[in-house]
Amino acid sequence: MNSILLAVLIVVVIGVIVGVVLAVASVLMAVPVDEKAVEIQEQLPGANCGACGFSGCSGYAAALSKGEAELGLCSPGGQAVIDAIAPILGQEAVASVPKTAVVHCNGTDDNTSKVTRYQGIHSCLAATQLYGGMGECSYGCIGFGDCVAECEYGAISVYNGVAVANPDLCKACGKCVNACPKKLISIEPKKSRAIVKCSNCDKGALTRKACKVGCIGCMKCVKTCENGAVKVENFHAVVDPEKCTGCGKCAEQCPQKIIFMA
Repeated sequence: MNSILLAVLIVVVIGVIVGVVLAVASVLMAVPVDEKAVEIQEQLPGANCGACGFSGCSGYAAALSKGEAELGLCSPGGQAVIDAIAPILGQEAVASVPKTAVVHCNGTDDNTSKVTRYQGIHSCLAATQLYGGMGECSYGCIGFGDCVAECEYGAISVYNGVAVANPDLCKACGKCVNACPKKLISIEPKKSRAIVKCSNCDKGALTRKACKVGCIGCMKCVKTCENGAVKVENFHAVVDPEKCTGCGKCAEQCPQKIIFMA
């Protein structure tokens, strides 16, 4: 037999054997596909932001399919996603709770001052590796816009040295929360409520020196709130959005005018 023909025959036989082995392996090692999870994932926005508490849209879809997650956790998808997924799960659509990002700092260039000049990578994370920032308040917004770069919806901008979230554009995906090295951003229900735009944890006297509008922990907001929605933690006021009725009394009593009504 011709040596070339023999070599070709050997290669063909090996190819057939390998093909058969792969075909058998694909059957024996096949991973079952959750058809319901696939259908659910097709209705999700694909942001993979993790706002639902799962590892992206596929993780949330799998959990919904297994009954291990609540319907309505997809903030970017909102009511439209709830309405689309509810029939797949055989459930009634629940009402979506609109949420938005809130920046807890009002240390603008008008309210505080810089104590040093920064020359380096234009990044909040990079700046915090060296020190607390350029401003007198070491808790305040650096204003380099790491949160802006992360937002896919154009909902955050830096104005007068401080990040500001636009609730009309925000999808509450939470990427800005993870991007802020100072942890100044939180996701809150989009309803009439009080917002404390300060995160300074120093005592009142030090806070006054650092920022004109910093919370001094005077407790006036706590005393005036009839619903127990306000408390002082680490020398600054914190509002529980679930308890807040939006009456605005705490904002009226705040001597620093650091509480705003949304």
